Amino acid sequence: MRALNYLELESQLDRSGIGTSVDQQRAALAETDIEVLTSPWAGGSPGDGLSAALAGDCPVADFDVAHCNMIGPGTVAVAQYARRNDVPLVLHSHVTKEDFAESFRGSNYLAGPLGHYLRWFYSQADLVLCPSEYTKRTIESYPVDAPIRPISNGVDLESLEGYEDLREEYRERFDLEGMVVFAVGNVFERKGLTTFCRLAQETDYEFAWFGPYDSGPHASKTVRKWTQNPPENVTFTGWVDDIRGAFGAGDVYLFPTKAENQGIAVLEAMACEKAVVLRDIPVFEEFYTHGEDCLKCETRDEFRDALEELAANPDLRERLGKNARATAEEHGLERVGNRLANIYRELSDDNATH
Repeated sequence: MRALNYLELESQLDRSGIGTSVDQQRAALAETDIEVLTSPWAGGSPGDGLSAALAGDCPVADFDVAHCNMIGPGTVAVAQYARRNDVPLVLHSHVTKEDFAESFRGSNYLAGPLGHYLRWFYSQADLVLCPSEYTKRTIESYPVDAPIRPISNGVDLESLEGYEDLREEYRERFDLEGMVVFAVGNVFERKGLTTFCRLAQETDYEFAWFGPYDSGPHASKTVRKWTQNPPENVTFTGWVDDIRGAFGAGDVYLFPTKAENQGIAVLEAMACEKAVVLRDIPVFEEFYTHGEDCLKCETRDEFRDALEELAANPDLRERLGKNARATAEEHGLERVGNRLANIYRELSDDNATH
């Protein structure tokens, strides 16, 4: 079976959670018998597709299932092609209006119209995949007129091996000492930026946020405020060349996010046996257990108390980290690949019988 696994604007999204999720889908499928195409064009590029069209051939590649991971015009074109040609269509709901808000300047104003668009867009699918039961409930509420099925984004355990060896290099590079409280990923207010910085102001620990942030006109006021004038004990590293260095350098992964569809970086931190402190939001209820593989907090006082407890109790940090690793292993790519392959076959078989 040949499956199109398509990410529109792939080069621009390579540093995003969506890009990571798609990379992991493809890595997972590589261990199955599914042949994966990453471009919808015959020959692999728009230019090749145009050449095929000029020669009188079909400009679109031959595939049995189309699995699309973005929501833009290129993806709409692929979706319409699939519908016209009776090719099973899977749309992956990485984007919701809820997690779009508080990401960049103006995103809150666009979230409402985006919700109307997503209702139409996802309703085209033969099957909508989403990272969690929480996301399923969210897009059902739009409502979306298509079957919806949760599937974990997974975590690439092998890609994180060797993180311990980078600890000293990355701590020295960013002048970090003692218990380092850290986050990984794009710097957005939705991910709890203000809480992260306020906690730094109220404690004596080193805080580091490993990940890119916008500084131009499209950056939110909140991101500009904190990244241009951070508290003395906060380091915004910008893009790092090896994400393993971030997980090696940090000790307590702090993620006071306001909304997530799953949170790949949480699983990555858990895979690296880090103690994890999360905001107690609905999506995390289905994956993580307070006191077992993480600590969950609602208020800033609770976050501060959790950090103080972890600083005073290295044994607790170690126990949470060991249990977190076991949780991450439940989301290994082998399981994700097998589930995706079975979904593709199921849709193809259903299509053949109709």
